[in-house]
Amino acid sequence: MLRLVLQEILLFSLPFLAFAAWLLFARRSPLDHAAWKPQWTRLVLAGLFVVIASLVMTGLTGQRTKDGYEPPRYENGRLVPGHFR
Repeated sequence: MLRLVLQEILLFSLPFLAFAAWLLFARRSPLDHAAWKPQWTRLVLAGLFVVIASLVMTGLTGQRTKDGYEPPRYENGRLVPGHFR
């Protein structure tokens, strides 16, 4: 689960990293607040778009199983753990 959260955080940060690389390429300081201030809204929207697109693509191309998850249950007084069929 942690890997999935970190993956989405990395995907969200891609537009910010690309903008910082562009500032370096343009020989401007990526630490200059004046260069970032007008771009925050666009960068956040681009990051959200990348994350949503990755979630949609994962949902469309993810592996499907015909059998589902069987939750834990009691049989004859004993707990049978949950498992995938």
